Amino acid sequence: MSLCSRTSGVRDVTHRAAIVSALVVLALLVGGRWALGREPVETILVETGPGMPATPSTSAPPDKPRTPSPSASARTTPPPKAPKPPKGGPIVTRELTGSRKVALTFDDGPHPTWTPKVLDLLRSKGVKATFCLVGTEVHQYPALVARIVREGHTLCNHTWHHELDLGTKPEAEIRANLEATNREIRRAVPGAKIKFFRHPGGMWTAAAIKVSRELGMTPLGWDVDPLDWKKPSPEAIRTRVINQARPGSIVLLHDGGGDRAATLSACPAIVGELKRKYGIVLLR
Repeated sequence: MSLCSRTSGVRDVTHRAAIVSALVVLALLVGGRWALGREPVETILVETGPGMPATPSTSAPPDKPRTPSPSASARTTPPPKAPKPPKGGPIVTRELTGSRKVALTFDDGPHPTWTPKVLDLLRSKGVKATFCLVGTEVHQYPALVARIVREGHTLCNHTWHHELDLGTKPEAEIRANLEATNREIRRAVPGAKIKFFRHPGGMWTAAAIKVSRELGMTPLGWDVDPLDWKKPSPEAIRTRVINQARPGSIVLLHDGGGDRAATLSACPAIVGELKRKYGIVLLR
């Protein structure tokens, strides 16, 4: 074989080897991008913020979406739970009269506008009721307390200033509040008998029960609540009372704490129907 032939053969081999190498490199590049299934990773400039370094970061989509953990501010705050009654005894209140007859109670007075009108109505119907008195109102209108007693109604302590959370306080604070209210009532009517205590909102605790009993007052609940403090129509108040009432019910109404025109308007029908169906008795 001539020298030229051998040289030509070597060139052909080298040329084929170069082609093969190029194909291998191309296959690796194409295969690599196919395997990754995405464009090459880019470098992205990120705006710095609190706690973040001022350096670029690389971004690549995660294998699967993740749900971010909510921040403390984004969490939904659960509604507050009612306070657990402190130790001191069972929560037992009087909610029935003990007979077939029903009883009427009026809360949050005395009020200079509504209490006299309620008293006028009860007197015209020959009916007695229990008035749950707020100490600060007694202080302002002692003559109304004297009239309540003079006309034969029963008195009930309803805290000094309608404190809804009183029962969650230490026993000494509960006692001081109830004693102050009783003193104010007896300042208006010396020697007045205060047989009952009603916690505002019915938010009873064992401590409130215990202290009121120690002061000689029966914890007074109710069986019928028309929610007249929300100021529904007179007809709604009447319907709720009549529909909820049963033999022995204690009915909760209001003569103070706001505009009680609707309650006053509903009372003649309420008194008439309850008196006819069950009879009305004074709590003792």
